[in-house]
Parts: sequence; C-alpha cells; structure tokens
Amino acid sequence: MQDIAEQLQAWHASGRSFAVATVVGVSGSAPRDPGAALAVDAAGEAVGSVSGGCVEGAVYELCRAAIDSGQPVLERFGYSDEDAFAVGLTCGGILDVFVQPVVPGADPALDAGITYLASGTPVALVRAIEGPAALLGATVAVTADTHHGTLSPGGPSTTGALERSAVAEARALLDAGRTGRVTLALDGRPCDPTAASTVTFFVESYVPKPRMLVFGAIDFAAAVVRIGKFLGYHVTVCDARPVFATERRFPEADAVVVDWPHRYLDSQLDALDGRTVLCVLTHDAKFDIPLLERALRLPVGFVGAMGSRRTHLERNAKLREVGLSEAEIARLRSPIGLDLGARTPEETAVAVAAEIVAGRRGGGCLPLSAGAGPIHHDLERADATSPKARQVA
Repeated sequence: MQDIAEQLQAWHASGRSFAVATVVGVSGSAPRDPGAALAVDAAGEAVGSVSGGCVEGAVYELCRAAIDSGQPVLERFGYSDEDAFAVGLTCGGILDVFVQPVVPGADPALDAGITYLASGTPVALVRAIEGPAALLGATVAVTADTHHGTLSPGGPSTTGALERSAVAEARALLDAGRTGRVTLALDGRPCDPTAASTVTFFVESYVPKPRMLVFGAIDFAAAVVRIGKFLGYHVTVCDARPVFATERRFPEADAVVVDWPHRYLDSQLDALDGRTVLCVLTHDAKFDIPLLERALRLPVGFVGAMGSRRTHLERNAKLREVGLSEAEIARLRSPIGLDLGARTPEETAVAVAAEIVAGRRGGGCLPLSAGAGPIHHDLERADATSPKARQVA
C-alpha cells in the first residue's frame, strides 16, 4: 500500500470513497508478496497491483462491489487444473486477497493510517481479516507510541484485552519492519490459527526505506547506486575525497557525503537496522579497516567489500590484528557479489545486488532451472483450510 499512498491520500483528502485490495497471504509460486495492494475509487480509477495481471480484473470487480456494499471480504485465488485460463494464478500459486472499503471520515484508524502513510511516519495497520463477523474489517493504526481506532467497541466483552494484545503484537512487528499475520484468541492470548474462536489480523508495517551505504566514490559505486535505487533502498555514497564524492557524479544517490567512512558510520548508528546494507568498494586499507572494524560488529543485514582474493586475505589479516573475532570476520561478504563472470561496472552491480537479494530472501544462488523446489523462499504460507477463502476455478 505504501507504493500507492500518495494516490490514496489524494482520494481521501477529496472525500472520495474507495476500496483497497491487499495481498494477505501467498502459497506456492505467487507473483506478489503480502502487502501488495490494488485500490479502486468510486469513479472506477485503479492504482497498484496485487498479481501483476493474473487476477487483476477479478480483484477490480471485488473492489467495486465492496464500495457499493460497504462490506469487507477475503477471497482466495489459485490455479485450477480444470481450466488453466480461468481467473486464477497460472503460475501455480495461491493468493489470499482482503478487500476493504474506505469512506473518508468514517474510520479513525484508516484516516490516521493513510495520513501517516502519506507523511512517511512509521505505522502498522492492523486489520481483522478472519474471525467473528462483528470484528471483520476492524482496524487499528499503531505507531511507536500511540494507536488510533478500536476493535469493534460493540463486540465481545473481551475486546479490550484483544485490542491490547493486537496493538502489542503490531508494535513488535513495526519495530522489526515486518508484515505478517497474527492470530489471537478473543481474550487476547496468542494461539494456533486452527483453534476455535480466534481472530486473525493482518499487520502491515510501513517504515522508511531500508538504507544502502556505499563507501567509495568510484565508477563501480555509480552502478551500485543505480541498482540500489531500483531495489528500493535509500542510498548514500560516502568518500573522504571531495573531488570524487560529488552530486554530479552520483545524481541518483539520495545523499552524497564527504567524510571518512568510519566517522560517517559512527554518526549513523541510530539510523541503522537489520535491513541496512553496507557496500565497501574502496579496497583501500586506510579506509576499509577502520570502517569494517565497526561495521562487522553492528546488527546490520549485509556487509560486503570489493577486492581481489589477495586483497581479501590481507584485509582479513588486518581485521584480526585490530581484534575482530573469526565469527565477526565471517560476516563479511568478500569479494562482494555472486560469481556471474561480471566485468563492467553495471555487470558487477548486478552481481552485488544478486548477493544482497539472496541473503535477504534466503536464495540458494543457483539457476532456477537447476532445482525443482519452491521458487520463493521467504513468503508466508497461506492457510489452505481457511473457510472464508476460495479457489476460483
């Protein structure tokens, strides 16, 4: 939904009703991750995507129906052996889509959530997608220190405990920057999704873009910046040499910083998290060693360094000399990138990006044609027994 937040805010500000269809579960080979969204306004305009085309038409009609009825709905779309060309996912996956109508001013949680989305404020939207009819579609917008909305104030007497637990679970997911399902008993206790008398919430965390810090203002860095932006990172280039670290040389970077790499990293500690990527491309010991001594002790997602095999061995020896343990040194991805036979800066950037994606998603770094297992490694599995979802034949 973050991708279409600007349009949603425009519709909301104009008082225009709309419906948002969100992918809340996938199984098998599905084209979009949970959180992907398609929105349709009362005039029939559509933005976003839930499937890249496979079921877009059917979801569009569900949105139109939800606007008319004012009722949310959970639907399942999947491949049908009987008719592979019917509405469904011909790639063989299963997609659960939750459609929710939005009337500006009618729901404080949705109003607040859309405002937070448009402003870039970290927020988690908590929506009840399965459970008692009185709770279906109930929404709470959760930030780090407050929340807006309530879970069906006219519902069960345990709603207060349920709301507190849902907010606590959502805040934990928001802190980690994660999106996913949470199943709770009506009294707020965590429980198995197959248990009776439960509510399943879909928690969508919207946080600032993950950061990519590129150290070394070289030609290879320019290509890495471009592909980092393509992957959705907020990209910063840092180099101690002002003649090289210029906005003119890196026009696509979000920031270009002239500073010693290790000193700049020290200034960014509060802005780093487990999604942060560090690409050290200077292959110059006077820059690399002080930087890596710090970086390899930080809870960031990826640290890679450019250089030859010989440079790699010499660098590791120097890191041992400054006190890093073998476990800390083992976190370093060096030489950076997958073995694609890359030569040019652009090819090298593809190799670097491929290793980052593989590390983030759990990929095996082998050609897909070399295996027979699932293509996607990190997608949440849909509950195939859901009574409120269906496979479209």
